[in-house]
Amino acid sequence: MRAIVISAFGGPEVLTLTDLPDPRPAHDEVLIRVKAFGLNHAETYMRSGAWGEVAPVTGIECAGVVQADPSGRLAEGTAVVALLGGMGRTRNGSYAELVTVPASNVVPIRSSLGWADLAAFPEVYATAWSALHGNLALRPGETVLVRGATSSLGQAAVNLASDHGATVLATTRDPDRAGLLKEIGADGVLLDDGRLAPQVRARGIEVDAVLDIVGNSALRDSLATVRPRGRVCQLGFLGGLAPVQDFAPLADMPSGVQLSFFGSAFVLGTADFPLAEVPFDAICRKVEDGTYRARPTRTFGFHDVVEAHRVMATGQALGKMVVTLD
Repeated sequence: MRAIVISAFGGPEVLTLTDLPDPRPAHDEVLIRVKAFGLNHAETYMRSGAWGEVAPVTGIECAGVVQADPSGRLAEGTAVVALLGGMGRTRNGSYAELVTVPASNVVPIRSSLGWADLAAFPEVYATAWSALHGNLALRPGETVLVRGATSSLGQAAVNLASDHGATVLATTRDPDRAGLLKEIGADGVLLDDGRLAPQVRARGIEVDAVLDIVGNSALRDSLATVRPRGRVCQLGFLGGLAPVQDFAPLADMPSGVQLSFFGSAFVLGTADFPLAEVPFDAICRKVEDGTYRARPTRTFGFHDVVEAHRVMATGQALGKMVVTLD
């Protein structure tokens, strides 16, 4: 099979097209013929070496058809999406014509969407849904601030929270992107200069929950932005992987505020966080009817992965990008 491997840790140019033996599924795995895969910032960390030793073939999600399922659960030719389950980290991932995935991380899909559209939503929507409903227990009528909202994960969170009946504040560092965020459901947009808490207080806004995709570089400010007894969930690292220097709960944690973390790459599809809890069918229908703006912003061919990673590195994707296979 054709696959794109990380030839050495580094920039986009280290992604190399090569031939590898076809993988064979174990009894608890599914072999998928990949039709398209989404591009994610996690793959830039894997490619650069920021996450240490990883599998040669990167890629944490895909859409395709079942080639073989030794358990007999899924018939050959069934349309599926697959996400996480160690793909790209502990096992070869989806930047390939064929991939084996733990059966618990494969979801059959019935949809009129094309392969590129199907590849654009599984990981980001599963992650955003789990954080909003699991970690934050967001209720209709509450106000949630999505920090890092112009990312594909942030846009998914805005879509989901707005559709759930919450008031959504979205942040961006680029004022030209405010219109995009309002189009997908944001009730208000704040320019993130690193100090959102003073902006929120000046406007007299009470924020019940913060979904922080920026990460450690913004954590102290996110904790100060939420109301007393509010909730903060960190689930991304758009601001980089450097740790929070000299973090001290006594000084940095407002009393009563709940802080949690959701690491989708490590837990989704496990017994404690089963994919069956994520309403993929309902999400898919809302992508079909346009309720969720989840279509890819750009689509690349298999031979254009290096260029796709270059675009992703510039931060100009303005949403989810995908790669389709011939």
